[in-house]
Amino acid sequence: RFIVQRATGALNVAFTVFLIWLVVRLASADATSMGDLLANPIVAMVTGLMIISTPIHMRIGMREVIEDYVHDDKLNRLCLLLNTLVAAVIALATLAALAKLVFWG
Repeated sequence: RFIVQRATGALNVAFTVFLIWLVVRLASADATSMGDLLANPIVAMVTGLMIISTPIHMRIGMREVIEDYVHDDKLNRLCLLLNTLVAAVIALATLAALAKLVFWG
């Protein structure tokens, strides 16, 4: 867990630089230009990796908070399960949105 949290944290710094570039690039673009840029395989791949890395990092961080502050064993397991579920839903929903933009405009 420690190594994964540090690795995703470092990746998220690089992804933040990419995200700033993407937002600046799309700031004055019309819908067609936005679709074309997001359909670029490299941009789509980096965006997809960012979408995967961020919920993983979030899940690990929230797990630490839950383990530190939730002391009841059953409630702790429930919170950890919900934490994993929320992270998975966020990742799947945003990957689905990206896939829609990339493949269907």
